[in-house]
Amino acid sequence: MIPIRKAVIPVAGLGTRFLPMTKAQPKEMLPLVDKPVIQYVVEEASRSGISNMILITSEGKRSIENHFSRFYELEELLIKKNRTEDLNQLRWIQSLGEFTFVSQPEPLGLGHAVLCAEKAVGTEFFALLLGDDIFDPQEDALQALIKAHKASGKSVVGVQEVPQDHVERYGIVNNPDHEKNTYWSVHTIIEKPPASNTESRWAVVDRYILTPHIFKLLQDTRPGVGGEIQLTDALSQLANQGELIACPIPAKRFDTGNKIDYVKASITFALKHPEIGSDISEFLRDLKT
Repeated sequence: MIPIRKAVIPVAGLGTRFLPMTKAQPKEMLPLVDKPVIQYVVEEASRSGISNMILITSEGKRSIENHFSRFYELEELLIKKNRTEDLNQLRWIQSLGEFTFVSQPEPLGLGHAVLCAEKAVGTEFFALLLGDDIFDPQEDALQALIKAHKASGKSVVGVQEVPQDHVERYGIVNNPDHEKNTYWSVHTIIEKPPASNTESRWAVVDRYILTPHIFKLLQDTRPGVGGEIQLTDALSQLANQGELIACPIPAKRFDTGNKIDYVKASITFALKHPEIGSDISEFLRDLKT
């Protein structure tokens, strides 16, 4: 079996939930301590053995491309000032993989963003990581899906159980056939159902391993409201063909696309930072008094 070598990472969204902060900068470039959110996503893919990063961008996202490209003048300045640690941090970014940037000319849905990557992906299975969701770097997230794919040979959606009152925010897959399954066949996947319409609380959480056949399914998918092509429709077809499994992700997740989780992620990552963690911990203790 060919290893998963390519990751598609859509970053073309406008980030309207964070206005006015995202008017002039992409939401994926918002900082978590000393790195932008998108770097944590790319690092997760790199840790999982992926070497080709395909970022789906749009107008106004040039700073993302700049972040993952070399900045020779800055490197020369750091060398002259003997700032070796800062220089190594910059070079570490380039070592994460080879980067390809593909433009999504119109915001026509996640399915359309994935379809834009068809030429860059080619004919092999690939990972899909959405830039809003980040996971604790000390735990396996994408790696769990890759293991499930290797064992099954099928496409995989990452899932986590969510509270009943959060079900309507996610795509929901059916419950496992057996309680102790490490992964299970997806028979149904419903986009943002009312909680009363499903017994399952297993939500799709923005990590996938997908067959290249997904591109043909997306091409054949009829656009919905606003002309958008929904990835869920193509995933439902994979499920109907018996080619889709769900794999629980055993890692703490933050949806940095909403303000509360973004702040929680900032605090969590600050507490774990080797340089400032103890000071932040002391500061938080003082806030309680």
